[in-house]
Amino acid sequence: MNNLFKYLLIIFFININSLNAKIIKPNSKIKPFQVVEIQLTGLMKNDQSYKDAGIDQTWEFAHPNNKMFTGPLDNFREMIKGESYKMLIDHSEHAIKEIYANEEIAIFEVTVLDVNNKYFKFKWQVEKYLKDGNLKNCWLTTVVSQPQPVGESI
Repeated sequence: MNNLFKYLLIIFFININSLNAKIIKPNSKIKPFQVVEIQLTGLMKNDQSYKDAGIDQTWEFAHPNNKMFTGPLDNFREMIKGESYKMLIDHSEHAIKEIYANEEIAIFEVTVLDVNNKYFKFKWQVEKYLKDGNLKNCWLTTVVSQPQPVGESI
C-alpha cells in the first residue's frame, strides 16, 4: 500500500509539471497581437516551467523564414541571451501597441522594462503564413528589430 501511494504521488507530480510546461502551438485562431503577447509573456517568465521555456515558446511562433536565419533552436537560445536581446529575458513588464496591420502583416511597437529598470523599444512584425501545411493561416513572427534604449524607470 505504501509503495502504491508513492507511485501515485510521483505520477501526480509528473502530470502537474507537464501541465506547467505546456507550450502553446500556433493555430489560425491566434491573432497577431496574441502572438506577440504569448512570446513576450513566455520570455518574461523564461524559466518558470523549465529552463528556457519562454525561449522555446518564442521559437514556436517564429516564421519558418525567420527560423532559417536564427536557428536551429540552440542558436536561437544563444541569440536571445546575447547582448542584443537579453533584456527580453525575465523582463518585469511590457506594452504592445499596434502601429500597422492588414490582412497579411501586422507591426507592433513593443516597450519592455528589463530587470535593470531600463526601457527598450522594439518593432515586432508578424505575418500570416500562407503556404500549405500545419502552419497555414497562422500568424508568425518574421522580424524583431534591434532594441532602442528609451530611458530608465524610477
